[in-house]
Amino acid sequence: MRRRDFLTGVLAGAAISRMHPADAHAQEPTREVFLERAASGTPHKGKVLLAVQAHSDDIPLTAAGTVAKLVQEGYTGYLVRATNDDMGDARGLGTPGTVGDNVLGNERDNEEVARVLGLKRVFNLNYGNHRMGDVSQNELQCRLIFLIRLLKVDTVVCWDPWAHDEENPDHAMIARGVEASCWMAGRDHDYPEQFAAGLQPHAVQEKYYYARRPEITRVVDISAVIDRKVEANRANVAKGPAGHHGSQLRAELAKKNLRLPLLGDDDATADRNYIKEFVLARNRELGRKYGVDYAEAFHYIGPGTGGSNRTEDYVREHAVPLK
Repeated sequence: MRRRDFLTGVLAGAAISRMHPADAHAQEPTREVFLERAASGTPHKGKVLLAVQAHSDDIPLTAAGTVAKLVQEGYTGYLVRATNDDMGDARGLGTPGTVGDNVLGNERDNEEVARVLGLKRVFNLNYGNHRMGDVSQNELQCRLIFLIRLLKVDTVVCWDPWAHDEENPDHAMIARGVEASCWMAGRDHDYPEQFAAGLQPHAVQEKYYYARRPEITRVVDISAVIDRKVEANRANVAKGPAGHHGSQLRAELAKKNLRLPLLGDDDATADRNYIKEFVLARNRELGRKYGVDYAEAFHYIGPGTGGSNRTEDYVREHAVPLK
């Protein structure tokens, strides 16, 4: 088969064949699910969001809509990338570049993703891609605890440490590190040397966990910010099923004197429409189940899940003055 014919046939299905594992599963609900809709105004003003990913395409594919929604509603957001993506594809369509190409291309994409989503700053931990199994959990947790305390993080978005079917060691390691750090950051005796630098104990209150096969407890309506998710994926040129695949397909078809109306008349339109039609198909299907246009699914853990919070709630409700 000629390469041109192969590309023309494959590109239309590239979003399915190369779709990120978190979107490759249908994210079927398993129990009662809360639908989080868009809020008016900025009810989260003053709160801090930490979006955590192992690789530059994790958040764009799985949670970019929710991140954009929360930032639009008032959060100040930050992006953490655990690896340097040196094993990631730097040229798209499965054609590998050098390791240096991978690192530079994905670093640039990651910065652009943060800009598109309105995040204030990027923190790159720069561990080796697919090599996080060798990383010390204590070291990883110490670095994350420092960031949680420094930024005073209220909410995290990250891989689910409790999810099934996870094959990527980087996803599993960063998820475990985040879960432990959200709790330990609020403790007085963990890493007290950080307090000498002016930091204070600060526990994370909310967690939006995404996964290959999540235990879904919350579905977030991202319809109002779907274009932000499209742009976040369009920014992820070096890897993933998005980037410039639409314009590449448009060019391949033109060589055969063919066109897809879906792809429009210019490259930017082709890329955007390709992403919305193919890459975000799962978001569209999930949204349809809940009566919205597009949605993302999470294992959500919110305030009040710990014993101390329940006790405080009970005291506030039932305490009476001493006689």
